[in-house]
Amino acid sequence: MFNIKVIFFDTETSGLDCSRCNIIELALLTVEDGVITETYDEFIDVGVPISRKISDLTGITNEMIKNEGIDEKSAALDLKQRLTPDTLMIAHNCQFDLQFLYSLLKRHFSQEADEIVSSLNWIDTVSILKDRKEFPHKLIDAVNYYEVPEVNFHRAIDDTKALYEVTKKMKEERDDLLDYVNVFGYNPKYGVSGKRFEFIEYKSQKFHQRIVAPEFTLPNKKF
Repeated sequence: MFNIKVIFFDTETSGLDCSRCNIIELALLTVEDGVITETYDEFIDVGVPISRKISDLTGITNEMIKNEGIDEKSAALDLKQRLTPDTLMIAHNCQFDLQFLYSLLKRHFSQEADEIVSSLNWIDTVSILKDRKEFPHKLIDAVNYYEVPEVNFHRAIDDTKALYEVTKKMKEERDDLLDYVNVFGYNPKYGVSGKRFEFIEYKSQKFHQRIVAPEFTLPNKKF
C-alpha cells in the first residue's frame, strides 16, 4: 500500500475519558512494503473491573482480562518498542485512540512519551471518509461503503483488519491519503475532543454527501 512502515491500530477501553479510563485491548497490525509483518493483540489487566456496559459493548469480560491479559507496563513496553520514528499510524477516529496511547505511554515512560508520539505520523480515516461519503462515518459504515467483508466489530484486532481493507479501497478510489497525514478534522459544533497535540493540525470539518474535488478536501481547506 505504502512503501513505509504502517501500523493500523485500535483500542478497546474501559470508558471514554483517557484521564480516568484505560485500554483493555490493544491491537496493532503492522504492514511493511505492503506486506503484513505482525499482528499484535493483547488484553490489558489494569486491576480494575470493567463495567457490564463495556463488557456488553465489546464482548470482553473480566474473566477474559484476568485469564488472558498482560499487565499495563508490559503493554506500554510492547507499544514503545513498535513505535519507531516515522512510522505511519492509521486509526478510525484517530484522535480518540491517540489520546489513549499517549496516556498509556505517559504513565510508564513519562520522559519519553511526548517524543515518541511526535516522532510518528498519523492518519485519521474518519476525516478522509467525511470528504468522500455521506453520513454516518463509523467503521462499519466504511466497511459497507467499500464492500469489505464484515468482521466482529468492537474487538480491536478485527477492527484493524477491517480498517486495513477499507484503507486499501480508499487509496484505490483516490490516491491522496498521504495528504491527510497529521491533519485531523473535527465537528465544528463540538470542537476538538480532549487533548490537542502540537504535531496535529486540527481543522473544522463538515461531512459531504459525495466525494469532493481535491481542492475542497480537508488538507486543502483554507480558513
